[in-house]
Amino acid sequence: PNAESVHAQFERIIDALAGKLPTVAEHLETAREDILAFTAFPKELWRQIWSNNPNERLNREIRRRTDVVGIFPNREATIRLVGAVLAEQHDEWAEQRRYIGLEALARSRDVLTADTDPKEDTHTLIGALSA
Repeated sequence: PNAESVHAQFERIIDALAGKLPTVAEHLETAREDILAFTAFPKELWRQIWSNNPNERLNREIRRRTDVVGIFPNREATIRLVGAVLAEQHDEWAEQRRYIGLEALARSRDVLTADTDPKEDTHTLIGALSA
């Protein structure tokens, strides 16, 4: 329900794994910051941040288009087709409803820039959202 609960649950998972799978617990502990990064954002964005549905849809569309061709004559032909699919998808994303609304992105920016250098704002937001 909130960031504190997520962090507490993570602690319980680490404690449960430490005895049986110490290497896994150590690996998770090392990745803690990356795993829990989504909790710094407003709760309404959590699902979009941790979801990889857009990537899966894009990969499925690339697979569908390349399956039609079957065998490509060379690497460049594959790159051209996949590049065309990516360009088409980019145009669709630019024109359609945003996956994350501008208002939510603005609130996220406020969360991220509360204690960072203003010059790094854009890079921080993009990096955090793409992680």
